[in-house]
Amino acid sequence: MNLPTIIQGGMGVAVSDWRLARSVSRLGQLGVVSGTLLPVVMARRLQLGDLGGDVRRALQAFPDAALASRVLEAYYVEGGKPSQSAFKSVPMPSAKPSRFWMELTVAANFVEVFLAKEGHPGVVGLNLLEKIQFATLPSLYGAMLAGVDVVLVGAGVPRSIPGILDRYAAGSGAELVIDAAGATAEQPLRMVFEPIDYLAVPPRSLRRPVFLAIVSSAALATTLARKASGRVDGFVIEGESAGGHNAPPRGSRVPGPDGQPVYGPRDEPELEKFRALGLPFWLAGARATPERLAEARGLGAAGVQIGTAFAFCAESGLESNIKAQVCAMSREGKVSVFTDPKASPTGFPFKVLNLAGSLSDHHVLEARPRVCDLGYLRESIRREDGSVSYRCPGEPIESYLGKGGVVEEACGRMCLCNGLLASVGLGQVRTDGPEEPLITAGRDAAEVARFLSPGETSYSAQRVIEAVLGATTLN
Repeated sequence: MNLPTIIQGGMGVAVSDWRLARSVSRLGQLGVVSGTLLPVVMARRLQLGDLGGDVRRALQAFPDAALASRVLEAYYVEGGKPSQSAFKSVPMPSAKPSRFWMELTVAANFVEVFLAKEGHPGVVGLNLLEKIQFATLPSLYGAMLAGVDVVLVGAGVPRSIPGILDRYAAGSGAELVIDAAGATAEQPLRMVFEPIDYLAVPPRSLRRPVFLAIVSSAALATTLARKASGRVDGFVIEGESAGGHNAPPRGSRVPGPDGQPVYGPRDEPELEKFRALGLPFWLAGARATPERLAEARGLGAAGVQIGTAFAFCAESGLESNIKAQVCAMSREGKVSVFTDPKASPTGFPFKVLNLAGSLSDHHVLEARPRVCDLGYLRESIRREDGSVSYRCPGEPIESYLGKGGVVEEACGRMCLCNGLLASVGLGQVRTDGPEEPLITAGRDAAEVARFLSPGETSYSAQRVIEAVLGATTLN
């Protein structure tokens, strides 16, 4: 498959939703949906009434009508739930999840990809975080059922992903070894997904999508190209200016005077080593200009991945008021993005956009009771007796310490799951008020005003693509 020049980043939780991905794909580029927390996203969309009927239309196309009916029966609320009522909970993921959670995850990924691909011949990708391992197997299978064209995985070492894609394409099941404290080679923690266990009549074969690994170093790319479980088709090389999770610095881990990680020459990708691998690659991080695209192509890249510019366009899933505020702040030169070394429970540095009323505000963060009720970033602990428990540095500190965690790991952590859901209008409603949003963006957020015409307060995905491609000669 000859992939397009521009890859739209798979951002946040439902920031890169099916509407954005479909818009980008229709314009001839690679539209990408974020696979993060999709079971929760779909369940809450249904509880809001599924205005327009999009989720229900996609579920009607799901190849197992009984499974789709169970999802609707569990979560669909005609007309939508009362605004002050809490969303119904979704089972938490684990190494041994409930059958219904697995079904929900398969269906949610099918729905998102189906809607992104609906009505056009363009290519659509699914973005997953390797760190969220519990959801990997059912997410990939659901997306492949819907015909996903490309799978992109970052935030870890996705060595096992190509082999999983191969097995699903052949109509087989797959397994995944879960990273777990206390696990050993003799007693690993495994998850298994067998299609016949969840679908009445699973397809005998599926089309294998292209696999692109999201990496920051040539060393990791070389390891994946040589030692992954199957074929790696290319790479997205993310620099530290990109939004979301960043790779930690390869030098000192001591933050600079401003509290942010200090990146240096060792963190620059060794592009000559990428070129030597003979696989296509795309450069990511503050690349949304014709000049940066031309530079990337001159360095041997097939194109660029663009995230932040799309995150604040009209078609993205971010709340409209957040996008309007950031566009106005960009015009006024007031956008500030902080690379927080502590925010993410994963331990990876995480870009946080400073916005009044969001979790970037110290007072707002301190006022939020610590709660972990979604569980997608929990870590697994294999006990000596073979049992498995789970903990998250973002949960109540007393609970975290009681599970063997240390206080230094808990201090400063944010609940990314709840905060990112709130940024797309799907935040939980609690007795003490709604969850406040957490917005992640790359450093290019300061420049989004360049896509606005005089008097405009928003811009389209098409504007971004035209601005990046317009002054560049493509061969």
